[in-house]
Amino acid sequence: MSKLGYHRALAAFVLVCASAWAQGPTPGTQADQSPPAEKKWSFYGSVFGYLIPDGRSYVSPVLTADRRALHLEARYNYENLETGSIWLGYNLSFGDKLTLDVTPMVGGVFGESNGVAPGYLASLSYRRLSLDTQGEYLFDTEDRSGSFFYNWSELSYSPAAWFRAGIVVQRTKAYQTELDIQRGVLAGFSYKRADFAVYVFNLGWTDPTVVLSVGIQF
Repeated sequence: MSKLGYHRALAAFVLVCASAWAQGPTPGTQADQSPPAEKKWSFYGSVFGYLIPDGRSYVSPVLTADRRALHLEARYNYENLETGSIWLGYNLSFGDKLTLDVTPMVGGVFGESNGVAPGYLASLSYRRLSLDTQGEYLFDTEDRSGSFFYNWSELSYSPAAWFRAGIVVQRTKAYQTELDIQRGVLAGFSYKRADFAVYVFNLGWTDPTVVLSVGIQF
């Protein structure tokens, strides 16, 4: 699919989700007098900025929409540069004090890389400690040698509700360094519905890669 086609698909995805989120009872009807209903959709948008030493820096936007068990997601510059993907997943949650949230997914990938990809999102949390991981295996339908396993995992501790710090690892095809598995440290901050984070990969092994992220719940 061309870049124009991807942008059209992404725009349609956003419009459909926004329309479903905004839809409500007609003002003045009996339903309008009842207590407000539970919000049906939740949305989260984030942008990751990659500062690559001696390479091409880039941004990677991600948009998710969730309604109960349904999970929808759109990504760009994620599996590869100038590559988009759209995902469908199913949310599962287990536990009380020790909680596990898992979302198995399947996605279509198009652009510089093309194919299908089974993937997952998972989060294991206990008190102030959290392990978050996401991964996928891209089956490249044009070039078998382009098939690839991607993973991002981070282990963090939150001494305060607004701050977390920890370690992170990543395996990606979007950029290359001397290390096949990128490893580093992270610091994250939250304010109301916004999240900010700084990641520094490969410090002490090779020229460090810095990743800046911002996300908002709406």
